[in-house]
Amino acid sequence: MNVRYFAAARAAAGVEEERFELPAGSTVETLLGAVLDVDRPAPPAGTPPLARLLSRSSFLLNEVAVRDRSVVLGPDDVVDVLPPFAGG
Repeated sequence: MNVRYFAAARAAAGVEEERFELPAGSTVETLLGAVLDVDRPAPPAGTPPLARLLSRSSFLLNEVAVRDRSVVLGPDDVVDVLPPFAGG
């Protein structure tokens, strides 16, 4: 599974994209747990921690909004992490 990070989530993760190999039957929630298990350097000053961003973020699964974190993922799925955006 690939995870792509946008805006503040990208800054907090320190990468634009990551690949995760998780067991069959893994869910969005499982994937987010794996994201948080990665040992990362501290985010840049002024950037919220990744855990806080994930708790407030919206997610796309293969470019379709997903709100149910119990959705089962496939090995080639892409999950986009979209933190809250400000502005107009």
